[in-house]
Amino acid sequence: MHTPTAVRSVIKGRLRVGLLIASSLATAVAVIGIGGSAGAAPMPNVAQVQKKLARIESKASKLGQQYDQVLQQLSLANQRLKLLNKETARYRGTFDAMRRQIGKLAAVAFEQGGVDSPLGLLTSASPREVLSQASILDELSVADSAQIHEYITASKQLLTARAAAARTRAGILTIKRSLGKRLAQLNSLKQQQEALLAQLTPAQQSGTGPGGGGGGTPYKGPTGSQADTAVAFAYNQIGCPYVWGGTGPCGAGFDCSGLMMSAWGSAGISIPRVSYDQMSQLPAVALHTASGAFTEKYLQPGDILGFADNSHVGMYVGGGYLIDAPVPGEDVEKVALSGWYLSNLDGAVRP
Repeated sequence: MHTPTAVRSVIKGRLRVGLLIASSLATAVAVIGIGGSAGAAPMPNVAQVQKKLARIESKASKLGQQYDQVLQQLSLANQRLKLLNKETARYRGTFDAMRRQIGKLAAVAFEQGGVDSPLGLLTSASPREVLSQASILDELSVADSAQIHEYITASKQLLTARAAAARTRAGILTIKRSLGKRLAQLNSLKQQQEALLAQLTPAQQSGTGPGGGGGGTPYKGPTGSQADTAVAFAYNQIGCPYVWGGTGPCGAGFDCSGLMMSAWGSAGISIPRVSYDQMSQLPAVALHTASGAFTEKYLQPGDILGFADNSHVGMYVGGGYLIDAPVPGEDVEKVALSGWYLSNLDGAVRP
């Protein structure tokens, strides 16, 4: 069982983001058992606190990765909308240019055939109305019928682009609503975490540093490789705030997988955004000897470590330490690969 000193480290080291957990959150604080008459309330049981924290934080971690995935979807949707808007503008220009040419044909037809010429029906500014009148092509007998067919094609292209843009805009609104719900759930998880922490006595909390780590450690290592560049970047973010979905820069904050992506991105290597993808898609690094015992001897600075079913990640920086973006309200820090980190270590990968 963890010592009381380790409880604060558990609280800091494992609050991430995870799956929807309304039913389990409702009983998160009650399990600690603060009750009874005044002056006779039982002290919180550290083992109970740790068990409940583990449950909440595991679910929080998974919700956080979902949050990151939704952010990715929103970014992709906005990129698609930008392209569709450009495409729509291009088709609108083509449509308008063709409409002016058809207008000239209509004017000639008017002079030659009178006000009843069907060409006049094709000069509407609405591509939908133009298509609704497209059947009159069968009745036309003009030298420029090919040009009219091009006009009809331009009308169809414009309508298609408009519809695609409308669907994408609707999708973006849906994603934004989803983000809002997830953020509310994350904030609820944080409040539950703080409530659990409040049940600990001052004696149980005394002597514990934030996450067991420290900040402000300058990087003094090598700089010759891409891994060195990634590690140096991670060191330079020590003291930057943790922010849900954050990928930097420092003022905007980082979450755990966002820090990994940005660190390796600074070295010119693109890695997935979400911790699950980072741990499943990058080459694995062995963490055990032939006998099955844990060992750090295969790890190299820059390797990404996965924790708690790979719902959280940190960067190994050598000497038994990693740089971690821990929990909301705390900063990026350098922590020892021990305690919760070691007991929840799932694997390691090397970009």
